[in-house]
Amino acid sequence: MKRNLLSSVILSLLCVLFFSGFYPLVVWSIAQCAPNKGKGFIIAANGKHYYDHIGQKFTDDKYFSSRPSAVDYNAAGSGGSNKGPSNPDYLATVQARIDTFMVHNPGIQKSMIPSELVTASGSGLDPHISVPAALVQIPRIAKVRGLDEARIKALVAKETAGPLAGIAGPRQINVLRLNLKLDLLPKP
Repeated sequence: MKRNLLSSVILSLLCVLFFSGFYPLVVWSIAQCAPNKGKGFIIAANGKHYYDHIGQKFTDDKYFSSRPSAVDYNAAGSGGSNKGPSNPDYLATVQARIDTFMVHNPGIQKSMIPSELVTASGSGLDPHISVPAALVQIPRIAKVRGLDEARIKALVAKETAGPLAGIAGPRQINVLRLNLKLDLLPKP
């Protein structure tokens, strides 16, 4: 028994040294070779700084809406709702999001709403939406801003990123970048 106890203590100490010392040092060293030294991609606009890869909350009708967040876009507490698709509370939350979306986007039928606009991502911080999620919002934004829908559609097409390496994942749009570019469109 002493032999098992001693080997358990030694293994525990080795794991503590490795996972609290050596491993973080290796990850930090690799991050120093990355752009912006591992601090993420920061966009400066309108006197503010935004993290490019963290979802932002846009509630004004003149902007594209982000994917809902179960953590209210708080990067310090990333996470989902942990409620299953048959949970009554979850279903009520999704229905409330659908109702809100339809109020702000008159003329859009429930079947036209992409699921990502009414369901939160696993992290609650997803900065991207799909092309259909952007296209369904264009009529509202064009009306509020007094812009031609074709101009906004062209901007959406320009800001659409293809799949990773051309093969992995869907085409997607960073909502923060899209909304910042939307603000730069000249008024008619």
